[in-house]
Amino acid sequence: MRLGGGTRVLITGASRGIGAALARALAARGCELGLVARDKAALDALVAVLPGAGHRALPADVADREAIAAAAADFGRVDVVVANAGIAHYGPWLELDPERERQMTDVNWTGTLNTLRATLAGMVERGGGHVVVVSSGAALRTFPGAAVYGATKAAQRGFAEGLWHDLDGTGVGVTIVYPGEIETSLHDHQREKLPSWRQGQEADVDDCAAAIVAGVEKDRRGVYFPPQVRLLQAVHGLSPKLADLVLRRLRGRSAAPRSR
Repeated sequence: MRLGGGTRVLITGASRGIGAALARALAARGCELGLVARDKAALDALVAVLPGAGHRALPADVADREAIAAAAADFGRVDVVVANAGIAHYGPWLELDPERERQMTDVNWTGTLNTLRATLAGMVERGGGHVVVVSSGAALRTFPGAAVYGATKAAQRGFAEGLWHDLDGTGVGVTIVYPGEIETSLHDHQREKLPSWRQGQEADVDDCAAAIVAGVEKDRRGVYFPPQVRLLQAVHGLSPKLADLVLRRLRGRSAAPRSR
């Protein structure tokens, strides 16, 4: 699907990170954007600096089905929807605050369903469009300390794979994005729980956005960024034990070590 002048794109989690980078990339191509996030001030600031016209700041919480439905209706026709909103909390599951567990489930998983409920039917009725689900490399192989986060991302993956089959013949494409270590603020609130090797090793977020744009235009079912993410999937297919060894070498025994 060509992304250019007149293409209307709704992006959740648009106030920062991959969502904001994708907004910049698509606005530069002439797309009209509906930007969804809870932070209205950040959305307004982003809209103010984007090239082009017709962009809308649509403050809403994707975990609230009625709120995201109202935001989508306010924006109008959606040609491409990007379910990108996400939140991450780390730690051994028995030590994880149940409230944080609920937040990840509500935003990462239920938020994806709410977003697509609000937008997909119109695409099918018009006979064209594209769905982008931003999952995670953790959906391919969950790392230590990310049991719930990885589960929500794996749920996104399974849902999007099934949706691809459901939409066969409708003219609506589906692309699943598997980001690895990307330079975003997703993990900033728990950065001290991440291993020291991660600092300075993140891939550029604008390069990730460019890979997503290319994936949509080429109707790819999967976008793996950086490309090493796909290598981990291949290793897991050959030997889950070897994949675990690779993860432990990269991250240590836990991405969120127990406090001392």
